[in-house]
Amino acid sequence: MRFVVLRLRRGSQLELRDRAQWLHASCARVLRRLKIETVSWGQRPAQGLICSNHLSYLDILVYAAVLPCVFVSKREVARWPAIGWFARAGGTIFVDRQSRTGTGEVTRQIASVFEQGVPVLLFPEGTSTDGSMVQRFHPSLLEPAVQRDAEMIAAAIGYRALDAHERDMCWYGDAAFTPHLLRAMTRRGIRAEVEFYPSPAAHRERKAAAIELREQVQAMRRRMTREGATG
Repeated sequence: MRFVVLRLRRGSQLELRDRAQWLHASCARVLRRLKIETVSWGQRPAQGLICSNHLSYLDILVYAAVLPCVFVSKREVARWPAIGWFARAGGTIFVDRQSRTGTGEVTRQIASVFEQGVPVLLFPEGTSTDGSMVQRFHPSLLEPAVQRDAEMIAAAIGYRALDAHERDMCWYGDAAFTPHLLRAMTRRGIRAEVEFYPSPAAHRERKAAAIELREQVQAMRRRMTREGATG
């Protein structure tokens, strides 16, 4: 409803900052209704490129609830029930992983978001995982940040539940979406954790940036899983 009101007030010129703020408030409200607790550590970036590991469709809701941002997601997300609508309305940049020709347009869109002073959040692994390791970061979509000398910030996300291991909360491989979502919604005491690396930095070369950012995410993930095992 709030999004409709914004569109009526601003028309087709609804700015990305407005969309990001709307998504931020909406996802925080959704997570409260789902009784999913969200906690974060570190300074929340106000701009630049945020690079995170990827575990679940819930990642989008969690990060949007933590801070206003614009996502870069695979094209399939646009068709996900409910989450796809939120992503489209929030100004998400969709990537066709099967098309090489679309990379230039995605790069242009990311650069446009930088110019508007809104953080961009990217999952450089290119797919979600079971959380056991952080896969290689693909460097191609880091290029807009390199070209504009924009800061890149590593972020890590993780999950806990009273009656499940983190792996059970992750959605990866060939798992069907709807059955997994229904199981996830029955979990008790779900807690989503986000950490931002304390030293954002600009990089001159995207491959080196991808390696360094992945190492930073790995370090934060090791701390999360170690504390989860002892907590």
